[in-house]
Amino acid sequence: MTTIEKLNSHPLPLSRLMGIEFRETGEGRVVAEMTVRADLCTAGERAHGGALMALADTAAATGTALSLPAGASGTTTIESKTNFLGAASLGTRLVAIATPLHRGRQTQVWQTRIETKAGKLVAVVTQTQMVLYPRS
Repeated sequence: MTTIEKLNSHPLPLSRLMGIEFRETGEGRVVAEMTVRADLCTAGERAHGGALMALADTAAATGTALSLPAGASGTTTIESKTNFLGAASLGTRLVAIATPLHRGRQTQVWQTRIETKAGKLVAVVTQTQMVLYPRS
């Protein structure tokens, strides 16, 4: 079973709830998609900012988890900044493309571009992921 098949067949609870599907994974890039549904919208049938942030967090955290240094046991988001650049209407298919800016032993920084399937930029999210190690 490939990494994408594993991620999509055993999604995290929030990923399942939001309908997030992975399309590409690797140390240098993670691509995830989600359709804007009514329960993910704010007024005017537009994607809620929190839904966009959760999509980006899922993609970046997955990228970090897939590229953890030796001995690491996991990751957690410690900082996130989002620039909202456009709206995504009900029914829009969103594509989150996460790429690493820094991969260190203690932290990783990832940037995620959220675009519509047609290529319209909706948001850019930069996140710092802390690398977790088991306690001795």
